[in-house]
Amino acid sequence: MAMFEPGHLHLERHAIGKDDVSYDISIDYEVSQDPKEGKGMLFKMHGSIQNKDMSESFFLPKDMACNFASNVTRIAEKHGIPKTHSNMGSVHKHYDLMFEDVREQLGMKSGDPVKPEHLE
Repeated sequence: MAMFEPGHLHLERHAIGKDDVSYDISIDYEVSQDPKEGKGMLFKMHGSIQNKDMSESFFLPKDMACNFASNVTRIAEKHGIPKTHSNMGSVHKHYDLMFEDVREQLGMKSGDPVKPEHLE
């Protein structure tokens, strides 16, 4: 199950077998200012994975903020979701809504430049 509202995405899955994965994760995000990188988005991922509490935050500069899904996947794997389940189910529709909300909040447009050093 996934639920989206601007500034918040909630992802929940209940294991149906001993080899299945459970999680209940919220991703909250807001425009933030970093002294070094400037304007960007602060993401706060919190909840539980496999019944273990987790909480982690990350900042992405404006030009990289729409790449949040790779950070979410990396954090989920770090906290116990196996790579085979780390796409967090079929949440593409909700990620698309979140992507558009991030773009809107940051005033991003197609064709905006990306700093080359952010691609290294």
